[in-house]
Amino acid sequence: MQDLAIQVRGLQKSYKQLHVLKGVDFEVKQGSIFALLGSNGAGKTTIVKILTTLLKQDSGTVAVNGFDVALKPEHVRQSISLTGQFAAVDEILTGRENLIMMGKLRHLKNPGQVADDLLHRFGLADAASRRVSTYSGGMRRRLDLAMSLVGKPQLIFLDEPTTGLDPEARIEVWKIVKELADGGTTVFLTTQYLDEAEQLADRIAILHEGRIIANGTLAELKKLLPPVKVEYVEKQPTLEEIFLAIVGKKEEK
Repeated sequence: MQDLAIQVRGLQKSYKQLHVLKGVDFEVKQGSIFALLGSNGAGKTTIVKILTTLLKQDSGTVAVNGFDVALKPEHVRQSISLTGQFAAVDEILTGRENLIMMGKLRHLKNPGQVADDLLHRFGLADAASRRVSTYSGGMRRRLDLAMSLVGKPQLIFLDEPTTGLDPEARIEVWKIVKELADGGTTVFLTTQYLDEAEQLADRIAILHEGRIIANGTLAELKKLLPPVKVEYVEKQPTLEEIFLAIVGKKEEK
């Protein structure tokens, strides 16, 4: 059996009277891309915060890279990286200086060499000495992803990584995410773009009203819908149609 990067069992979290997570269960295999889908307010960000030790759960067990997030949060932090919706880069510094700073924060012996390698890998070598304030949105996101790889974390959390990017920049990010997984890095992705999950994810989970209501490969999720009957051509349902149908069924009950 393939080793697991994330194991979540019975996860619950409330904010005063609001019960956000009502018993969430899922697993993520090492080296895979796992997409968590859900409407605004469904609890996606709460799950990410708990998995990355930024928030404590009320109950349930959560293990990341084999470490319990409640008992060994420092071990979890050393083995993960978190990239938020907006690029967390210093605009005054150059691209290279941003990466060197991150390398020093992670106590690397050769931050300059690591920075140069990542700049080349992410197609930013020509812009290495330019201030980040001159970068396009796609370049900033690429630099942000490069910074998340400093120290070679085993698991990367991407919280809506292509929000605000144009189509060309989104495709650029998709390519990088696929390359990360091909290289053995586990990617946990939240997104509001269903086509993004459809393009990238090995497994997709749908979070609705505090629970995981569907979890599987795209092919498995498609089987949850009745076969489409048309006169001439069978139309395969998109992930967006699957998502809306599953959520709609739950709301009808």
